[in-house]
Amino acid sequence: MTAYNRENYIAEAIESVLAQTLLDLELVIVDDGSKDHTLDIARRYTNDSRVRLHLNEKNLGDYPNRNRAAELAQGDYLKYLDADDMMYPHCLEMMVHQMEQFPQASVGFTLAPKREWLYPVALSPQDAYRLEFLGSGGLGNGPTFSIYRKEPFHKARGFPNARFTSDRALTLTLAREHPVVFMASGLVFYRYHAAQEAMAEMSNLEAFSRRVRVNWEALTHPLCPLSKPEQAAALRNVFGLFLRVVARDLLRGRLRTGVNRWKLSGVPLGRTWSVMIPSQWPYRGTVEGLNVLAIRPNWKAYPRSRQPVRNSRPVA
Repeated sequence: MTAYNRENYIAEAIESVLAQTLLDLELVIVDDGSKDHTLDIARRYTNDSRVRLHLNEKNLGDYPNRNRAAELAQGDYLKYLDADDMMYPHCLEMMVHQMEQFPQASVGFTLAPKREWLYPVALSPQDAYRLEFLGSGGLGNGPTFSIYRKEPFHKARGFPNARFTSDRALTLTLAREHPVVFMASGLVFYRYHAAQEAMAEMSNLEAFSRRVRVNWEALTHPLCPLSKPEQAAALRNVFGLFLRVVARDLLRGRLRTGVNRWKLSGVPLGRTWSVMIPSQWPYRGTVEGLNVLAIRPNWKAYPRSRQPVRNSRPVA
């Protein structure tokens, strides 16, 4: 759990972790130099042997602080919980057990992208990219909705230091080489409030533009799992949407906004011709024929409560 100026929420966040039905866990709280009473509130819980509290000597920022928390973790899994969110009591038990049904997977999400799937399911790298770039999407979940296997997380060097897009960049890196697990919704509570970063993102042109850059880098990477025709269609989808946004800026007289958006995106001018070719893959449509693993009931993924998982200590 990373924290910065969350005195109004952190007590509920901590208590939601300590109430988990999974017994074998550690809670690592890393305060990034809060100016309010966040650190004092967190200290009240250090009498619990599962809680470890750390204070950074200087403010690292959001994602570098997440990487710092991962360095301190001792378990096999990394489960982030922002200090203004909460977990339902069964969250960790369900996520860990379901991840262990797919040992090759590097990341799992508790946001269900398709209603007709019986969760948990796993997608290969190719099908995960198809779902994200040629279908309805599914890889845009933030850390609160995610669980990471620690070894591939560290192999990928954790989160890059980029505002708004670090979690997406890491997810696309992990999904490029490992299966992705999707679980049913309803394991975490994501709190909306005026002071959170996500609310600021909604009104910031950087967010959308930088996501375009991350998508470009993922789709043009030498190890991109899509076939060449799929890769070309995905690029047309991503850039077609982006160019429509830029064109809207220009038509409304927001020349500087359009130019800044383009610069932040890193979209090469030479790519603009390709979006003139209509894509047969709807960007927010559906993808047929995905090779979904464990579409039939997998009752092993739904454990008996209060049973600790050996050698699987998640950190929030």
